[in-house]
Amino acid sequence: MRKDLGAQPAVFPMPVLMVAAYDENGTVQVMNAAWGMICGMDKIALFIDEDHATTKAIRKTKAFTVSIADREHMDAADYYGIATGNKIPDKFARSGYHAEKSAHVNAPVITEFPVAMECELAEITQTDNIHAVVGTIKNVSADEKVISENGKIDPMKLNALIFDQFQAGYYVATEKAGQAWNAGKEMMKAASQDK
Repeated sequence: MRKDLGAQPAVFPMPVLMVAAYDENGTVQVMNAAWGMICGMDKIALFIDEDHATTKAIRKTKAFTVSIADREHMDAADYYGIATGNKIPDKFARSGYHAEKSAHVNAPVITEFPVAMECELAEITQTDNIHAVVGTIKNVSADEKVISENGKIDPMKLNALIFDQFQAGYYVATEKAGQAWNAGKEMMKAASQDK
């Protein structure tokens, strides 16, 4: 039996993304954003409020990075979500973490997080229902410790955090359940035979 729970953002899992940009003074602004998603082969969309210090910095510099938070750095990832740069302008410095300027865009790469997408601002879309920051991914950099023998990022080595909107928890996905574009082949074959 199903139970009605009312309107809520019932999507699981959600990513735990660290969005970083330089403000007009060259200070690193960083925030935790769960509402973000790839929206093209070289595009990422972040559904973040325009009032965030990081959003304001992105508007000024037209560049940002998006890092994937991992289990090892969960404390800082959470801190970047609960502390606001509007009230704590040096919140990144207070975390004790480090940033290097991207070689591809005018934005900071937080070195502790293992994977970063380095983006140029493509557009900001604002309507009555949405505020989206869309970036063109110019480069992805990754720590060698999360790269597999085939030269690609290994999700099992990454230990990426995922956010649970139901109970406000952080989790790590650590089991491969199947292979994409393969798990449904038998159903596809059966569906084709039914025609």
